[in-house]
Amino acid sequence: MKLSVLDLMTVRTGQSTADALAASLALAGTADRLGYHRYWVAEHHNMPSVGSTSPPVLIALIAAHTQRIRIGSGGVMLPNHQPLIVAEQFALLEAYAPGRIDLGLGRAPGSDPVVSAVLGRARDAGVEDFPGNVQAIAAFLAAEGAKVRLADDSAYDLRATPAAASVPDIWLLGSSDYSARLAASLGLPYVFASHFFGGQGTERALDLYRDNFRPSELLAAPRVFVTANAVVADTDEEARALALPHLQRIAFMRSGRPMEPMATVEEAAATALTPLEQQLIADLTAGPAWFIGEPGPVARGLRAYADGLGADEVMISPTGSASADEDPRRYPAREHTLELLATELF
Repeated sequence: MKLSVLDLMTVRTGQSTADALAASLALAGTADRLGYHRYWVAEHHNMPSVGSTSPPVLIALIAAHTQRIRIGSGGVMLPNHQPLIVAEQFALLEAYAPGRIDLGLGRAPGSDPVVSAVLGRARDAGVEDFPGNVQAIAAFLAAEGAKVRLADDSAYDLRATPAAASVPDIWLLGSSDYSARLAASLGLPYVFASHFFGGQGTERALDLYRDNFRPSELLAAPRVFVTANAVVADTDEEARALALPHLQRIAFMRSGRPMEPMATVEEAAATALTPLEQQLIADLTAGPAWFIGEPGPVARGLRAYADGLGADEVMISPTGSASADEDPRRYPAREHTLELLATELF
């Protein structure tokens, strides 16, 4: 089973953005050294606990700090961006690290309406244009480029880069039936955001994708991987303590508490939760996409999870936080999660 990593460049209490960036680069280096298959970064805006605002910039930095691992976006939130700019950015990334770049595209804005307005992209229009924008990006990236039809009916050649020797893999990301059907109709590989929704709806989305898949020039047969959250430690007790800050952050978001930087282990242990928040956390950890515990049981659980969904790859979001006295320029618990799983699975 291939194992990959999703990184949100989490910012915890006591970290600066520079610290969180250094920690993400160190985590990517660990994944590269251990033999993980790919390393993706997310796009979110104006969130106190998430520093991953610009996937192309992060991908370039990670590519410069790694040797073999595939690097990509999980994902670029297309309603925020002009398709040609996305294609140009990823054409350059592919030129720098050929055969290592993935372009994951998402339909959600990854932000609120205020941020969307500041970005200058109409939220609703961006969503409605999504299928055409995905196709435009694929055409711009191709070596032959795209033909743009002008008002006088003449053709204008448009390429993302002058002389592409290779192109990045394009993946469609989603969390709904719509995204599964669209990926199938366009003949693109597909990823369902299981880690974000606790695994609910994953099987249905993958079935829809496989049942409706149409082969394309980019892909001859359905191709998927699945995502999950993982916190692995030497003991179950330690893993649960490391996982609690992230679980609390999701519960707070869903219960309406203001967003703050990711808590340390000590802060999370001292935080009082409402009955609703306690139930939200219990529901999350009972779901099929959360794996918290010692290496052996988590590794077996991930294998069973992938087998049950017919996937040969799992992308984990290693969500363990840190103690207040740990190096702010590292994610020690996350690096340890990758090390422990690599010992069991590789």
